Amino acid sequence: MYLELFKLTQLPFRLSPDPEFLYLSKNHSRAKAYMESTIWFTDGFVIITGEIGAGKTTLIETFLRELNSDVVVAQINQTILSPVEFLQSILVQFGFQPYQMKKVELMSTLCNFLIEQYSAGKRVLLIIDEAQNLSLKVLEEVRLLSGLETTKDKVMRIILAGQPELNDKLDRPEMAQLTQRVRLRFHLTPLSNEDIKNYITHRLEVAGANGREIFTPDTYDVIYQYTGGVPRLINTLCDTAMMSAFAEDKDSIDLDTLKTAIEELRWPDYQTRLARTAAQQNSPITPTRNKTTNPTIFAAVTLSYKGKKAAEYNLKSGRITIGRTKENQIQIDNNFISQAHAQIITTREMCSIEDLNSTNGLTFQGKRIKRRILNNGDVIHIGAHELTYTDKRTEYEESDDSNTDAAIPVLLETVELETLEIENSVSDTEPPTNHE
Repeated sequence: MYLELFKLTQLPFRLSPDPEFLYLSKNHSRAKAYMESTIWFTDGFVIITGEIGAGKTTLIETFLRELNSDVVVAQINQTILSPVEFLQSILVQFGFQPYQMKKVELMSTLCNFLIEQYSAGKRVLLIIDEAQNLSLKVLEEVRLLSGLETTKDKVMRIILAGQPELNDKLDRPEMAQLTQRVRLRFHLTPLSNEDIKNYITHRLEVAGANGREIFTPDTYDVIYQYTGGVPRLINTLCDTAMMSAFAEDKDSIDLDTLKTAIEELRWPDYQTRLARTAAQQNSPITPTRNKTTNPTIFAAVTLSYKGKKAAEYNLKSGRITIGRTKENQIQIDNNFISQAHAQIITTREMCSIEDLNSTNGLTFQGKRIKRRILNNGDVIHIGAHELTYTDKRTEYEESDDSNTDAAIPVLLETVELETLEIENSVSDTEPPTNHE
């Protein structure tokens, strides 16, 4: 890698939520203070939203690292759950084995635990990341938990963190009782143009730059132009730029190197990206004459197991999830697969696949990946399963009145699960179990 060339001790732009690298802009500082308020107030209930890659998970990890020992935490990251699975997940975090309990037993066990912790002077905090995936039924369970109290205090503090879609759910009329219990609600915005240089410099210093200027001054405006100040996009672009410099044996990133990285990523500028997203949402696509009758299908992924094709899933504009449970649009019933393992985001311009903090991850060409923009023919491995990506955009033409529904799975053929050994099986080459 490029560490030796740039004289760094660690990679500065990893996508993992490492608290050591957290840069606290004014907005991030405020969001962190709101999280901390859940501990100060006896009725702490805070909601933090932000776009994908805005830094919510890193903030949570930093906040957790700083908590005192008298705070007992349940942290839920996999959120495509039924109400019973949700309660089970909380109890698992508190050290119980609740898998055979019915809902009444789950609630009784949880209430007794909360009262015991309160009596012992402990404060109990529930943190739910990726909360936009919670169903309305599970959000109702959150509301009920937020109402558990003694004569003086609430016995559970709650932080919900998620993408902006969480606000859409919470603003529905049937969620009024839940939102009335919320003390603070904050939307985490991207970094400003002025923040970007400080953000990049901070991460490089943590990685061992020792004051050396690795990015030339003329690169920062361009970085903002193509990332919009979204930390994850900044990390991706800066890491790609450093790899490009490494390939050219250059120990700094100038404007030419940065532009090379942008070309490799095939990114439009951020405002164009936003405009395309808005157009995608507001100007659907319709079939054109003498072409397919469903032009909203931009691509497809084929699911295979040990070389045998099982199903094909058409990709339309929107988001689909991959995981072990039936709530996922692509369900892979295998203990190697997390409940919510990955997601595929489809737009008119591209499709990308992203790991959802799963236990066993995604691999491409033998290397574990966090996120990848998919190219025609790409094969993504999930254990012994394969997802083969086929781009179909050249088959369609854009128009002004069609449907942009989310991706719909289409079975290719009837496949015996016993033959494929998918159901409740684990490959000999895979870890024996997934404890999520």
